[in-house]
Amino acid sequence: MASYTITHQKAASFYERYLRRSENQHQTHYCPGCGHGVAHKLIARTIDELGLQDRTIFISPVGCSVFAYYYFDVGNIQAAHGRAAAVATAAKRAHPDSIVVSYQGDGDLAAIGTAEIIHAANRGENITVFFINNAIYGMTGGQMAPTTLLGQKSTTTPFGRSVWNEGYPLRVCELLAALEAPVYLERVALGDNKQIMKAARAVRRAIDNQVKGLGFSLVEILSPCPTIWKMTPVDAQRWVREEMTKVFPLGVFRDRTEKAEPRPAPQPEAPLEDIPRLLEIENGAGGAAVGEPRAEPLDLRIKVAGFGGQGVLLLGQILAEAGMAAGLEVSWLPSYGPEMRSGTSHCHVRLGTAPVDSPLVSRPNVLMALNEPSLRKFLPAVTPGGWVFYNGQAVPEDCGRDDVRWLVRPFTELADELGEPRAGNVVMLGAWMETSGVLSEETVAAALARLVKSKRWLELDQRALWCGRETAKTGDSQAA
Repeated sequence: MASYTITHQKAASFYERYLRRSENQHQTHYCPGCGHGVAHKLIARTIDELGLQDRTIFISPVGCSVFAYYYFDVGNIQAAHGRAAAVATAAKRAHPDSIVVSYQGDGDLAAIGTAEIIHAANRGENITVFFINNAIYGMTGGQMAPTTLLGQKSTTTPFGRSVWNEGYPLRVCELLAALEAPVYLERVALGDNKQIMKAARAVRRAIDNQVKGLGFSLVEILSPCPTIWKMTPVDAQRWVREEMTKVFPLGVFRDRTEKAEPRPAPQPEAPLEDIPRLLEIENGAGGAAVGEPRAEPLDLRIKVAGFGGQGVLLLGQILAEAGMAAGLEVSWLPSYGPEMRSGTSHCHVRLGTAPVDSPLVSRPNVLMALNEPSLRKFLPAVTPGGWVFYNGQAVPEDCGRDDVRWLVRPFTELADELGEPRAGNVVMLGAWMETSGVLSEETVAAALARLVKSKRWLELDQRALWCGRETAKTGDSQAA
Protein backbone atom coordinates (compact mmCIF):
# COMPACT_ATOMS: atom_id res chain seq x y z
CA MET A 1 0.00 0.00 0.00
CA ALA A 2 1.47 3.33 -1.03
CA SER A 3 2.14 5.84 1.74
CA TYR A 4 1.31 9.51 1.40
CA THR A 5 1.68 12.74 3.36
CA ILE A 6 -1.05 15.34 3.61
CA THR A 7 0.47 18.78 3.00
CA HIS A 8 -2.70 20.82 2.72
CA GLN A 9 -6.22 20.29 4.02
CA LYS A 10 -9.22 22.13 5.34
CA ALA A 11 -8.47 23.76 8.70
CA ALA A 12 -9.98 22.12 11.75
CA SER A 13 -11.12 25.57 12.88
CA PHE A 14 -13.65 25.60 10.03
CA TYR A 15 -17.01 23.88 10.36
CA GLU A 16 -17.15 20.53 8.62
CA ARG A 17 -20.26 21.62 6.70
CA TYR A 18 -21.36 25.20 6.07
CA LEU A 19 -24.81 26.42 7.04
CA ARG A 20 -26.13 26.97 3.53
CA ARG A 21 -28.64 25.35 1.23
CA SER A 22 -27.97 21.62 1.00
CA GLU A 23 -26.51 21.77 -2.50
CA ASN A 24 -24.10 24.57 -1.54
CA GLN A 25 -22.77 23.35 1.81
CA HIS A 26 -19.34 22.75 0.32
CA GLN A 27 -19.14 26.38 -0.88
CA THR A 28 -18.72 29.76 0.82
CA HIS A 29 -20.76 32.91 0.26
CA TYR A 30 -17.80 34.66 -1.30
CA CYS A 31 -17.47 35.46 -5.00
CA PRO A 32 -14.79 33.71 -7.11
CA GLY A 33 -11.48 35.49 -6.54
CA CYS A 34 -12.65 37.26 -3.37
CA GLY A 35 -9.91 37.82 -0.79
CA HIS A 36 -12.10 36.96 2.19
CA GLY A 37 -11.76 33.25 1.56
CA VAL A 38 -7.96 33.49 1.44
CA ALA A 39 -7.87 35.62 4.61
CA HIS A 40 -10.14 33.10 6.35
CA LYS A 41 -7.74 30.27 5.48
CA LEU A 42 -4.73 32.15 6.82
CA ILE A 43 -6.47 32.92 10.10
CA ALA A 44 -7.93 29.41 10.53
CA ARG A 45 -4.55 27.80 9.83
CA THR A 46 -2.90 29.99 12.49
CA ILE A 47 -5.61 29.12 15.03
CA ASP A 48 -4.97 25.43 14.32
CA GLU A 49 -1.19 25.69 14.50
CA LEU A 50 -1.28 27.56 17.80
CA GLY A 51 -3.94 25.26 19.27
CA LEU A 52 -6.36 28.11 19.96
CA GLN A 53 -9.66 26.84 18.58
CA ASP A 54 -11.32 26.36 21.98
CA ARG A 55 -10.11 29.77 23.20
CA THR A 56 -10.90 31.95 20.19
CA ILE A 57 -13.79 34.43 19.99
CA PHE A 58 -14.41 35.86 16.52
CA ILE A 59 -16.08 39.28 16.24
CA SER A 60 -17.67 39.95 12.86
CA PRO A 61 -19.71 43.11 12.06
CA VAL A 62 -21.83 44.19 9.10
CA GLY A 63 -20.53 43.71 5.54
CA CYS A 64 -19.11 40.65 3.80
CA SER A 65 -17.12 39.99 6.97
CA VAL A 66 -20.39 39.12 8.73
CA PHE A 67 -20.35 35.71 7.06
CA ALA A 68 -17.38 34.62 9.19
CA TYR A 69 -19.63 32.98 11.75
CA TYR A 70 -20.85 30.55 9.09
CA TYR A 71 -17.31 29.18 8.69
CA PHE A 72 -15.21 29.52 11.86
CA ASP A 73 -15.93 26.79 14.38
CA VAL A 74 -14.98 29.02 17.32
CA GLY A 75 -16.83 31.41 19.60
CA ASN A 76 -18.64 33.94 17.43
CA ILE A 77 -20.21 37.30 18.22
CA GLN A 78 -21.85 39.46 15.58
CA ALA A 79 -21.40 43.20 16.20
CA ALA A 80 -23.32 46.21 14.96
CA HIS A 81 -21.86 48.11 12.02
CA GLY A 82 -18.47 49.57 12.98
CA ARG A 83 -18.61 48.39 16.60
CA ALA A 84 -16.46 45.26 16.36
CA ALA A 85 -13.48 46.80 18.16
CA ALA A 86 -15.72 47.92 21.04
CA VAL A 87 -17.37 44.49 21.26
CA ALA A 88 -13.93 42.84 21.09
CA THR A 89 -12.78 45.03 23.97
CA ALA A 90 -15.73 43.91 26.07
CA ALA A 91 -15.23 40.24 25.18
CA LYS A 92 -11.52 40.35 26.01
CA ARG A 93 -12.04 42.13 29.30
CA ALA A 94 -14.82 39.74 30.29
CA HIS A 95 -12.81 36.68 29.20
CA PRO A 96 -9.13 37.69 29.43
CA ASP A 97 -7.90 34.15 28.72
CA SER A 98 -9.66 34.08 25.35
CA ILE A 99 -8.12 35.03 22.02
CA VAL A 100 -10.38 37.73 20.60
CA VAL A 101 -10.20 38.44 16.87
CA SER A 102 -11.97 41.41 15.28
CA TYR A 103 -12.48 40.89 11.54
CA GLN A 104 -13.61 44.02 9.67
CA GLY A 105 -13.90 45.50 6.21
CA ASP A 106 -12.92 49.01 5.15
CA GLY A 107 -16.45 50.35 4.97
CA ASP A 108 -16.90 49.14 8.53
CA LEU A 109 -13.60 49.85 10.29
CA ALA A 110 -12.52 52.99 8.42
CA ALA A 111 -15.93 54.68 8.16
CA ILE A 112 -18.59 54.21 10.84
CA GLY A 113 -16.11 52.37 13.07
CA THR A 114 -13.29 54.95 13.00
CA ALA A 115 -13.81 56.10 16.58
CA GLU A 116 -13.96 52.55 17.94
CA ILE A 117 -10.77 51.37 16.25
CA ILE A 118 -8.79 54.50 17.16
CA HIS A 119 -9.71 54.35 20.82
CA ALA A 120 -9.23 50.58 21.11
CA ALA A 121 -5.77 51.03 19.59
CA ASN A 122 -5.02 54.02 21.79
CA ARG A 123 -5.89 51.99 24.89
CA GLY A 124 -3.66 49.19 23.67
CA GLU A 125 -6.41 46.60 24.06
CA ASN A 126 -5.00 43.09 23.90
CA ILE A 127 -6.98 42.11 20.81
CA THR A 128 -6.10 41.21 17.22
CA VAL A 129 -7.72 43.10 14.34
CA PHE A 130 -7.75 41.95 10.73
CA PHE A 131 -8.71 44.80 8.43
CA ILE A 132 -9.80 43.68 4.95
CA ASN A 133 -9.22 46.63 2.60
CA ASN A 134 -10.75 46.16 -0.83
CA ALA A 135 -11.34 49.90 -1.37
CA ILE A 136 -15.11 49.56 -1.75
CA TYR A 137 -18.37 48.71 0.01
CA GLY A 138 -18.74 45.19 -1.32
CA MET A 139 -21.89 43.73 0.20
CA THR A 140 -24.19 46.71 -0.35
CA GLY A 141 -23.53 47.33 -4.02
CA GLY A 142 -20.23 49.13 -4.44
CA GLN A 143 -20.47 52.54 -2.79
CA MET A 144 -17.32 54.56 -2.20
CA ALA A 145 -15.42 53.58 0.95
CA PRO A 146 -12.93 55.71 2.90
CA THR A 147 -10.21 53.68 1.18
CA THR A 148 -11.51 54.07 -2.40
CA LEU A 149 -8.66 55.27 -4.64
CA LEU A 150 -8.62 58.66 -6.33
CA GLY A 151 -10.33 58.37 -9.69
CA GLN A 152 -11.87 55.00 -8.80
CA LYS A 153 -15.50 54.74 -9.85
CA SER A 154 -18.21 53.52 -7.51
CA THR A 155 -21.99 53.77 -7.33
CA THR A 156 -21.63 56.97 -5.29
CA THR A 157 -18.67 58.33 -7.32
CA PRO A 158 -19.70 57.46 -10.89
CA PHE A 159 -17.12 59.90 -12.32
CA GLY A 160 -14.37 58.74 -9.99
CA ARG A 161 -13.34 59.78 -6.50
CA SER A 162 -12.26 63.42 -6.38
CA VAL A 163 -9.92 65.07 -3.91
CA TRP A 164 -12.10 68.18 -3.89
CA ASN A 165 -15.35 66.36 -3.24
CA GLU A 166 -14.56 63.14 -1.34
CA GLY A 167 -11.04 63.81 -0.07
CA TYR A 168 -8.10 61.44 -0.01
CA PRO A 169 -8.11 57.69 0.71
CA LEU A 170 -7.73 56.98 4.43
CA ARG A 171 -4.55 55.12 5.37
CA VAL A 172 -5.41 53.26 8.56
CA CYS A 173 -1.99 51.81 9.42
CA GLU A 174 -0.35 55.21 9.10
CA LEU A 175 -3.11 56.77 11.18
CA LEU A 176 -2.78 54.25 14.02
CA ALA A 177 1.02 54.42 13.89
CA ALA A 178 0.73 57.96 15.28
CA LEU A 179 -0.56 56.47 18.54
CA GLU A 180 1.70 55.30 21.35
CA ALA A 181 -0.07 52.13 22.43
CA PRO A 182 -0.26 49.75 19.41
CA VAL A 183 2.32 46.96 19.50
CA TYR A 184 2.14 45.69 15.93
CA LEU A 185 0.80 47.25 12.70
CA GLU A 186 1.47 45.79 9.27
CA ARG A 187 -0.06 46.10 5.81
CA VAL A 188 0.04 43.05 3.56
CA ALA A 189 -1.69 42.08 0.32
CA LEU A 190 -3.26 39.11 -1.47
CA GLY A 191 -2.08 40.06 -4.96
CA ASP A 192 -0.08 36.86 -5.65
CA ASN A 193 1.28 33.79 -3.89
CA LYS A 194 4.37 35.59 -2.62
CA GLN A 195 2.25 38.30 -1.02
CA ILE A 196 -0.11 35.70 0.45
CA MET A 197 2.80 33.86 2.11
CA LYS A 198 3.96 37.13 3.67
CA ALA A 199 0.40 37.82 4.80
CA ALA A 200 0.32 34.43 6.52
CA ARG A 201 3.37 35.37 8.60
CA ALA A 202 1.77 38.67 9.60
CA VAL A 203 -1.46 36.94 10.62
CA ARG A 204 0.44 34.51 12.81
CA ARG A 205 2.47 37.26 14.48
CA ALA A 206 -0.63 39.33 15.23
CA ILE A 207 -2.40 36.43 16.92
CA ASP A 208 0.74 35.27 18.71
CA ASN A 209 1.15 38.78 20.17
CA GLN A 210 -2.21 38.37 21.84
CA VAL A 211 -1.29 34.93 23.16
CA LYS A 212 1.73 36.58 24.80
CA GLY A 213 -0.46 39.37 26.16
CA LEU A 214 1.50 42.13 24.42
CA GLY A 215 -1.39 44.38 23.42
CA PHE A 216 -3.03 45.75 20.29
CA SER A 217 -2.15 44.28 16.89
CA LEU A 218 -3.69 45.10 13.51
CA VAL A 219 -2.98 43.62 10.10
CA GLU A 220 -4.37 45.48 7.12
CA ILE A 221 -4.93 43.11 4.18
CA LEU A 222 -5.27 44.55 0.67
CA SER A 223 -7.82 42.25 -0.91
CA PRO A 224 -9.35 41.81 -4.37
CA CYS A 225 -13.09 42.29 -4.95
CA PRO A 226 -13.56 41.11 -8.58
CA THR A 227 -17.37 41.29 -8.70
CA ILE A 228 -17.77 44.88 -7.50
CA TRP A 229 -14.65 46.03 -9.34
CA LYS A 230 -16.09 44.38 -12.47
CA MET A 231 -12.85 42.49 -13.15
CA THR A 232 -11.81 38.91 -13.59
CA PRO A 233 -10.13 37.34 -10.53
CA VAL A 234 -6.76 37.48 -12.33
CA ASP A 235 -7.16 41.16 -13.21
CA ALA A 236 -8.34 41.94 -9.67
CA GLN A 237 -5.20 40.41 -8.17
CA ARG A 238 -3.11 42.38 -10.64
CA TRP A 239 -4.91 45.57 -9.61
CA VAL A 240 -4.07 44.87 -5.96
CA ARG A 241 -0.40 44.43 -6.84
CA GLU A 242 -0.02 47.30 -9.28
CA GLU A 243 -2.54 49.96 -8.18
CA MET A 244 -3.56 49.50 -4.56
CA THR A 245 0.00 49.15 -3.30
CA LYS A 246 0.89 52.53 -4.81
CA VAL A 247 -1.66 54.21 -2.54
CA PHE A 248 -1.32 51.77 0.36
CA PRO A 249 2.37 50.79 0.54
CA LEU A 250 3.06 47.41 2.09
CA GLY A 251 5.22 47.07 5.14
CA VAL A 252 5.49 47.11 8.92
CA PHE A 253 4.40 50.40 10.46
CA ARG A 254 4.93 49.40 14.09
CA ASP A 255 6.62 46.39 15.64
CA ARG A 256 7.39 46.46 19.33
CA THR A 257 6.88 42.76 19.89
CA GLU A 258 10.48 42.19 20.98
CA LYS A 259 10.46 44.93 23.62
CA ALA A 260 6.81 45.00 24.66
CA GLU A 261 5.98 43.85 28.16
CA PRO A 262 2.84 41.75 28.70
CA ARG A 263 -0.10 43.80 29.85
CA PRO A 264 -0.82 43.43 33.56
CA ALA A 265 -3.47 40.89 34.46
CA PRO A 266 -6.90 42.43 35.05
CA GLN A 267 -7.97 42.97 38.62
CA PRO A 268 -10.24 40.22 39.90
CA GLU A 269 -13.89 41.11 40.13
CA ALA A 270 -15.12 42.12 43.55
CA PRO A 271 -17.40 39.58 45.25
CA LEU A 272 -21.05 40.53 44.95
CA GLU A 273 -21.40 40.91 48.70
CA ASP A 274 -18.65 43.57 48.70
CA ILE A 275 -20.42 45.89 46.24
CA PRO A 276 -22.40 47.84 48.90
CA ARG A 277 -19.17 48.49 50.84
CA LEU A 278 -17.30 49.63 47.72
CA LEU A 279 -20.14 51.98 46.79
CA GLU A 280 -20.35 53.20 50.38
CA ILE A 281 -24.02 52.29 50.67
CA GLU A 282 -23.84 49.55 53.26
CA ASN A 283 -25.45 49.96 56.68
CA GLY A 284 -23.59 52.58 58.65
CA ALA A 285 -21.59 53.94 55.68
CA GLY A 286 -21.94 57.69 55.80
CA GLY A 287 -25.11 57.38 57.84
CA ALA A 288 -26.95 55.58 55.01
CA ALA A 289 -29.27 52.68 55.63
CA VAL A 290 -29.86 49.91 53.10
CA GLY A 291 -33.19 48.34 52.44
CA GLU A 292 -35.50 50.45 54.60
CA PRO A 293 -38.69 48.36 54.97
CA ARG A 294 -41.75 49.71 53.19
CA ALA A 295 -45.32 48.63 53.68
CA GLU A 296 -46.52 49.86 50.28
CA PRO A 297 -45.03 49.57 46.79
CA LEU A 298 -43.31 52.75 45.66
CA ASP A 299 -43.04 54.09 42.10
CA LEU A 300 -41.82 57.68 41.91
CA ARG A 301 -41.33 59.06 38.40
CA ILE A 302 -39.62 62.40 38.93
CA LYS A 303 -38.86 65.11 36.37
CA VAL A 304 -36.44 67.84 37.49
CA ALA A 305 -36.22 70.80 35.11
CA GLY A 306 -34.81 74.31 34.90
CA PHE A 307 -32.07 76.42 33.36
CA GLY A 308 -28.50 75.20 33.08
CA GLY A 309 -26.65 76.40 36.17
CA GLN A 310 -29.59 75.89 38.54
CA GLY A 311 -28.31 72.51 39.71
CA VAL A 312 -30.95 70.46 37.90
CA LEU A 313 -28.72 67.48 37.20
CA LEU A 314 -27.14 67.53 40.66
CA LEU A 315 -30.59 67.47 42.27
CA GLY A 316 -31.41 64.38 40.22
CA GLN A 317 -28.12 62.76 41.17
CA ILE A 318 -28.73 63.35 44.88
CA LEU A 319 -32.17 61.75 44.59
CA ALA A 320 -30.72 58.72 42.79
CA GLU A 321 -27.77 58.33 45.19
CA ALA A 322 -29.96 58.61 48.25
CA GLY A 323 -32.54 56.24 46.78
CA MET A 324 -29.88 53.65 46.06
CA ALA A 325 -28.55 53.98 49.60
CA ALA A 326 -32.09 53.43 50.88
CA GLY A 327 -32.28 50.13 49.01
CA LEU A 328 -34.61 51.35 46.28
CA GLU A 329 -34.44 50.56 42.59
CA VAL A 330 -33.20 53.75 40.92
CA SER A 331 -32.28 55.36 37.61
CA TRP A 332 -31.07 58.82 36.60
CA LEU A 333 -31.08 60.05 33.01
CA PRO A 334 -29.88 63.60 32.16
CA SER A 335 -30.97 65.71 29.20
CA TYR A 336 -29.55 69.14 28.46
CA GLY A 337 -28.77 71.56 25.67
CA PRO A 338 -25.30 72.53 24.46
CA GLU A 339 -25.14 75.70 26.57
CA MET A 340 -23.11 75.63 29.78
CA ARG A 341 -25.35 78.22 31.43
CA SER A 342 -28.93 79.40 30.84
CA GLY A 343 -29.71 76.59 28.40
CA THR A 344 -32.57 74.21 29.01
CA SER A 345 -31.85 71.28 31.27
CA HIS A 346 -33.84 68.45 32.80
CA CYS A 347 -33.37 64.95 34.11
CA HIS A 348 -35.45 61.84 34.67
CA VAL A 349 -35.30 60.06 38.04
CA ARG A 350 -36.98 56.78 38.96
CA LEU A 351 -37.26 55.62 42.58
CA GLY A 352 -39.22 52.52 43.42
CA THR A 353 -39.49 49.13 45.01
CA ALA A 354 -39.79 47.28 41.68
CA PRO A 355 -37.04 47.01 39.05
CA VAL A 356 -36.88 50.03 36.73
CA ASP A 357 -38.31 49.10 33.34
CA SER A 358 -37.19 52.32 31.63
CA PRO A 359 -35.14 55.32 32.82
CA LEU A 360 -37.28 57.64 30.68
CA VAL A 361 -39.95 59.60 32.55
CA SER A 362 -42.62 60.69 30.09
CA ARG A 363 -45.49 60.88 32.61
CA PRO A 364 -44.03 62.17 35.89
CA ASN A 365 -45.90 61.94 39.17
CA VAL A 366 -43.46 64.47 40.65
CA LEU A 367 -42.38 67.61 38.77
CA MET A 368 -39.68 69.85 40.23
CA ALA A 369 -39.73 72.99 38.08
CA LEU A 370 -37.02 75.52 38.89
CA ASN A 371 -38.27 78.07 36.35
CA GLU A 372 -41.46 79.05 34.56
CA PRO A 373 -40.54 77.72 31.07
CA SER A 374 -39.96 74.28 32.56
CA LEU A 375 -43.27 74.43 34.41
CA ARG A 376 -45.11 75.28 31.21
CA LYS A 377 -43.32 72.59 29.23
CA PHE A 378 -43.76 69.65 31.60
CA LEU A 379 -46.87 70.45 33.65
CA PRO A 380 -49.30 68.95 31.08
CA ALA A 381 -47.54 65.56 31.39
CA VAL A 382 -47.89 65.29 35.20
CA THR A 383 -50.28 62.50 36.15
CA PRO A 384 -53.45 63.44 38.05
CA GLY A 385 -52.82 63.31 41.76
CA GLY A 386 -49.10 63.99 41.26
CA TRP A 387 -47.01 66.67 42.97
CA VAL A 388 -45.66 69.86 41.42
CA PHE A 389 -42.89 71.79 43.19
CA TYR A 390 -42.49 75.23 41.61
CA ASN A 391 -39.79 77.82 42.20
CA GLY A 392 -41.81 81.04 42.23
CA GLN A 393 -44.08 83.35 44.20
CA ALA A 394 -47.26 81.99 42.64
CA VAL A 395 -48.48 79.69 39.91
CA PRO A 396 -48.90 81.58 36.60
CA GLU A 397 -52.58 82.22 35.96
CA ASP A 398 -52.76 80.12 32.81
CA CYS A 399 -50.96 77.14 34.34
CA GLY A 400 -53.61 76.12 36.84
CA ARG A 401 -54.44 72.47 37.36
CA ASP A 402 -56.72 71.38 40.19
CA ASP A 403 -56.00 67.67 39.74
CA VAL A 404 -52.41 67.89 41.04
CA ARG A 405 -50.93 68.94 44.40
CA TRP A 406 -48.74 72.02 44.49
CA LEU A 407 -45.93 73.34 46.65
CA VAL A 408 -44.96 76.80 45.46
CA ARG A 409 -42.10 78.59 47.16
CA PRO A 410 -39.42 81.10 46.04
CA PHE A 411 -36.68 78.50 46.52
CA THR A 412 -34.00 80.60 44.84
CA GLU A 413 -34.77 83.61 47.04
CA LEU A 414 -34.68 81.44 50.14
CA ALA A 415 -31.26 80.16 49.07
CA ASP A 416 -30.11 83.73 48.43
CA GLU A 417 -30.95 84.57 52.04
CA LEU A 418 -28.55 81.76 53.02
CA GLY A 419 -25.83 83.41 50.96
CA GLU A 420 -25.97 81.57 47.62
CA PRO A 421 -28.96 81.58 45.22
CA ARG A 422 -27.55 78.56 43.35
CA ALA A 423 -28.47 76.39 46.35
CA GLY A 424 -32.17 76.77 45.47
CA ASN A 425 -32.16 73.24 44.08
CA VAL A 426 -31.27 71.80 47.49
CA VAL A 427 -33.89 74.00 49.22
CA MET A 428 -36.43 72.43 46.85
CA LEU A 429 -35.03 68.98 47.65
CA GLY A 430 -35.58 69.61 51.37
CA ALA A 431 -39.17 70.66 50.68
CA TRP A 432 -39.78 67.48 48.72
CA MET A 433 -38.26 65.37 51.53
CA GLU A 434 -40.55 66.94 54.11
CA THR A 435 -43.60 66.54 51.90
CA SER A 436 -42.98 62.99 50.65
CA GLY A 437 -41.32 61.35 53.64
CA VAL A 438 -39.68 58.88 51.22
CA LEU A 439 -36.01 59.38 52.09
CA SER A 440 -34.52 59.93 55.54
CA GLU A 441 -32.49 63.02 56.37
CA GLU A 442 -29.47 60.82 57.12
CA THR A 443 -29.66 59.11 53.73
CA VAL A 444 -29.89 62.39 51.79
CA ALA A 445 -27.14 64.00 53.87
CA ALA A 446 -24.85 61.04 53.15
CA ALA A 447 -25.59 61.36 49.40
CA LEU A 448 -24.75 65.05 49.56
CA ALA A 449 -21.46 64.27 51.28
CA ARG A 450 -20.53 61.84 48.49
CA LEU A 451 -21.41 64.20 45.66
CA VAL A 452 -20.39 67.62 47.00
CA LYS A 453 -16.63 67.74 47.58
CA SER A 454 -16.27 71.40 48.57
CA LYS A 455 -16.53 71.89 52.34
CA ARG A 456 -18.05 75.35 51.87
CA TRP A 457 -20.71 74.08 49.49
CA LEU A 458 -21.47 71.03 51.62
CA GLU A 459 -22.12 73.19 54.68
CA LEU A 460 -24.25 75.53 52.58
CA ASP A 461 -26.27 72.63 51.11
CA GLN A 462 -26.87 71.20 54.56
CA ARG A 463 -28.38 74.53 55.65
CA ALA A 464 -30.36 74.67 52.40
CA LEU A 465 -31.76 71.22 53.07
CA TRP A 466 -32.94 72.31 56.52
CA CYS A 467 -34.39 75.52 55.06
CA GLY A 468 -36.39 73.55 52.50
CA ARG A 469 -37.85 71.25 55.13
CA GLU A 470 -38.85 74.21 57.27
CA THR A 471 -40.50 76.10 54.42
CA ALA A 472 -42.55 73.03 53.53
CA LYS A 473 -43.95 73.01 57.07
CA THR A 474 -45.13 76.60 56.93
CA GLY A 475 -48.29 77.52 55.04
CA ASP A 476 -50.52 75.32 52.97
CA SER A 477 -49.73 73.74 49.70
CA GLN A 478 -51.12 76.00 46.99
CA ALA A 479 -53.93 74.73 44.84
CA ALA A 480 -54.21 76.12 41.36
